[in-house]
Amino acid sequence: MSVTTKESPGRGPGRSGDDGRSERRRPLTRVFDRFATAATRAAGSPYAFGGAVVAIVVWLVSGPLFHYSDAWQLVVNTGTTIITFLMVFLLQQSQNKDSVAMHLKLDELLSSQHAASNALIGIENASEEELRRLAATWLELASRRQTEGDTESDTHDGASGEPADEDDAAGKRNGPGA
Repeated sequence: MSVTTKESPGRGPGRSGDDGRSERRRPLTRVFDRFATAATRAAGSPYAFGGAVVAIVVWLVSGPLFHYSDAWQLVVNTGTTIITFLMVFLLQQSQNKDSVAMHLKLDELLSSQHAASNALIGIENASEEELRRLAATWLELASRRQTEGDTESDTHDGASGEPADEDDAAGKRNGPGA
């Protein structure tokens, strides 16, 4: 299996996109990013949790005052639905940003290791079927090595990102600088 990667200026291998100029052209994106970061940080704080608990307690205590009417129930249902709906977008934006940062860090680690397969850089863009096939191949190799008592874990086919054959496992290192 081979996963092609694109080299983009300023983004590192395995990343498609521009060189950062879109950030200057999209002030709405910057504002949303800052807002989403602040909102998710605040929503995950103990104060936000405490505020939510207080709001629910106030709603529960006010039940007898409103005779547990449909309108009383509608207030909490509508409020929680709206908050949940909006938080989905904020959390997804935050998760997307974290995911890209994590992939960039992993790509940097892969590219800096002499024995690592650079073919795995950008692997997050592969199809699920390709990822499952590659994972099965690596698991099979790990299982085979464990039964054989081989502790060498840096042997792989640098061109395809897949583990090397037994003939290659004799000590060849494939990858950058090999």
